[in-house]
Amino acid sequence: HRSSNRLLCSEGDSVYLTDDKKQRPAVQWRLELKKLDLASLESPRILMGDDKHGFRDPALIRHNGMYYMYYSFVKTEEQGRIYWYLGMSKSEDLVHWSDPKIITEKDQTKNFASPGNIIRWKDHWVICMQTYVMPGYTRDDPLRFGNKDCRIWIMRSFDLENWSEPEMLEVKGPGVDPGQMIDVYLQEDKDEKGKWWAFFKQRQKGESAANYSYSYDLKNWTYQGFVEAGENVCVWVEDDTYYMLHSPEKGMGLLTSKNLKKWKPFFEEEILGQEEWGDWCGQRVTAGFVLDLRDDPAVGKYLMFFHGQGPAPKTTEIINSGTDMAIAWSDDLVTWEWPGKKK
Repeated sequence: HRSSNRLLCSEGDSVYLTDDKKQRPAVQWRLELKKLDLASLESPRILMGDDKHGFRDPALIRHNGMYYMYYSFVKTEEQGRIYWYLGMSKSEDLVHWSDPKIITEKDQTKNFASPGNIIRWKDHWVICMQTYVMPGYTRDDPLRFGNKDCRIWIMRSFDLENWSEPEMLEVKGPGVDPGQMIDVYLQEDKDEKGKWWAFFKQRQKGESAANYSYSYDLKNWTYQGFVEAGENVCVWVEDDTYYMLHSPEKGMGLLTSKNLKKWKPFFEEEILGQEEWGDWCGQRVTAGFVLDLRDDPAVGKYLMFFHGQGPAPKTTEIINSGTDMAIAWSDDLVTWEWPGKKK
């Protein structure tokens, strides 16, 4: 027990703290499993934007019974200027979420955004993200995206709420001008503990690609190669296989690989309930993040978090406001469910 350093003991359905296993206090506490009730969700949308705010690019971790969700938090502020931040909200039940907490600085020459995931590194947490550089960008400007100065970064934390100053990752090697790169994700090698892969989006031969480099210290990186894939990759290991969820122009796709060299499709263009959901995702469902909680008795499923964008076509207003965060779940990565799904 972390706060008292005493032993946590159980007998039947009773749980108690003691300095000695043979001692048993008179007062007992009953331990009950609180099962997550996904059916209590009234809508796939769990965080909704408005005319000045947008939620995009989710990344989640469950720790000590709390869900921590990080995301691109897009705000229209003074003189119509558009700023991108890393935002965070917390929830115990996936229904009620705390108000957005901004954890990066206000600066259009940086615009930290698009968290990939959160990993445990030694005695602290590490979150990866990108900059989305758009100096001087306002709502009155024609649509544009992050420029050639976009790079990928990490921050560190001991409590998942307060974060260090950002550190840039030189994933193409020290002193190398890597060019524009976005949408980073960190995954430990399935065969070699302590070897970490950074996956990131960078075009190859004019096509969208998931590039990857490896490191043993998150500082010195060796570039390895790429696979043609969409953006916002989410990577995990299951049954000695790498799974890579990615977002092409339409929907989401899933690739698998045994060695990070040869990849094969598991599914392509998954659009979930886009056709029945209406304008809030009429343009796109994208940026999927899978949290595998099948072994958690309170959940027992894969959870997918993503954002919806719409209606079409793409404009400065639609890309930078009104985007919503949403949820779906599955037992097998093939059949997906969501609140209010039409049978």
